[in-house]
Amino acid sequence: MQPIQDIFPLLGQPKKVVITTHQKPDADAMGSSLALYHFLNQFGHQVTVISPTNWATFLSWMPGSKTVLDFESPNEKANIAIAEADWIFCLDFNTLSRTKRMEEKLMAAKAQRILIDHHREPQTEVFAYGISDTGKSSTCEMIYDFIMTSGNEDKITPEIAECIYAGTMTDTGSFRFPSTTASVHKMVAHLKDRGLEHSHVHEELFDNFLENRFRFIGNVLLNRMEIFYEYNTALIAIPQTDLVKYDMRTGDTEGIVNYPLSIKGIKLAAVIIDRGEERKSSFRSKGGFDVNTFARKYFNGGGHFNAAGGFNKEPLEEVVAKFKQAMKENVAQLSSYQF
Repeated sequence: MQPIQDIFPLLGQPKKVVITTHQKPDADAMGSSLALYHFLNQFGHQVTVISPTNWATFLSWMPGSKTVLDFESPNEKANIAIAEADWIFCLDFNTLSRTKRMEEKLMAAKAQRILIDHHREPQTEVFAYGISDTGKSSTCEMIYDFIMTSGNEDKITPEIAECIYAGTMTDTGSFRFPSTTASVHKMVAHLKDRGLEHSHVHEELFDNFLENRFRFIGNVLLNRMEIFYEYNTALIAIPQTDLVKYDMRTGDTEGIVNYPLSIKGIKLAAVIIDRGEERKSSFRSKGGFDVNTFARKYFNGGGHFNAAGGFNKEPLEEVVAKFKQAMKENVAQLSSYQF
């Protein structure tokens, strides 16, 4: 994998470009993709953003979101764009398997694949160019760096600023997580100078849910949350029947894993959701507990030191039992409450 800087001299040569991200994209995935989309369009590139799956409706306000193709929708536009692409930018994921059914198409494409990502253990052999930096708060911050280091600060529009801010703000837990470095705050200040209206972004992301989601969250916190104080751990296990009862859609469970971290003494929070075809897990931690290693070891997943996820094919009850056993195997780390 050659350094990302090697493509800077090529930016002025119009190409057919595909930008893609991981399945069920979050604000960082969608924000980084659309920010790059708006940036590359200014050079005359023919740019197509493709999501491997559908995405949460609360992301549809993002400038350019109406142009994004859903790979799983019944049309051939995405397949044609991938087949004809010169470049394929892969954002906010570092192994092609994270694109679900797109993996085979991406691997077979004649295009050069370009990685911009901040997760651990990248599949570097499948990328022609790229950068992988786990020290970055978000892929959106990395897109900002890409624009700035390529010498194109003048191309940061208010639309780009909104997309970058949305992904950075959510991936840092509203600037709460340790990944919020001084450079993140300097970036936000610069984006404000470039026309960012941050209040608008917050309203679009956090003030657009329906009543049923709040009733769902109330049910989850009252009936589905277990606290294991001897392990400083909280677990929320959500059966598929709850998703159906409250009519939960893509994105409606976003952020639920963070609720138990507000409880004094909780060091590890986990949410396991029965999605039908698989059981999806999300993990968050405070202090020195590494959920990236935890997710990789027990749940076929990975991510960051304090935020990770995974999946299992076993029934929900078995995955919950597996989590409780894993929790017990890590008692030495979890029971010592040190921050």
